[in-house]
Amino acid sequence: MGDVGLLSRLKRSFLASAGDVVFGMEDGTVSIFGLVFGVAATTTDSKTVLIAGASGAVAAAVSMMAGTYLDVETARDAARRAAAALKAEMRTDARAVLDRVEARLGRLGLAPTTTAAIAELLRADPTSLEGVATALEAPEPGDGQGPAAQALWMLVADFFAAAIPIVPFVLWPVPQARAVSASVTLVLLVALGVGRALVGGRGVVRTVIETVSIGVAAALAGVAIGVAISRAFGA
Repeated sequence: MGDVGLLSRLKRSFLASAGDVVFGMEDGTVSIFGLVFGVAATTTDSKTVLIAGASGAVAAAVSMMAGTYLDVETARDAARRAAAALKAEMRTDARAVLDRVEARLGRLGLAPTTTAAIAELLRADPTSLEGVATALEAPEPGDGQGPAAQALWMLVADFFAAAIPIVPFVLWPVPQARAVSASVTLVLLVALGVGRALVGGRGVVRTVIETVSIGVAAALAGVAIGVAISRAFGA
């Protein structure tokens, strides 16, 4: 029973953080793909590629985790501050709050008669007015999840995706690993493109092409920088 409850909570947390998971995986894949290929283009030493890739993957994942935590925490603080300001305004000028809610409902496409009817109901019920105004002006970010949960999902997603381009260099010599890494990373980029399309409600083909293009551009940039530095220092 406890395991079922835990799995259910994990599933809800994962679904609530789906956007962060896709973003984290895309960031990890693209950044480390470019890094690994930049190093692999200038050496046949697997150890060098692994050290660069692993250290880059860990640093990137931790950095993204910290960034996500701070971003969500800041957004929650801003929402709480806005909610407190709204509560204070309700005590001093509830009419102004009602006017804003009515205008916002109108911009959302509600018919004028419907908007007027809702406004009349809210005018007679200050508690409901405050709740509606809070939902419209100071919503809780992150689907109610705490910053720690979203940050952990970002860490796991970023590190998992970052490991994909690196693993082939553990299993094969650098020349063969380049081809394998490029192939599996391409498959992952296609999958991420599909994931982005599903999360964002965008066209699948366009989003996949966009995601793969960004990954390829990162790899080419990494190779160009690696080769340029290698030649500049006569390596």
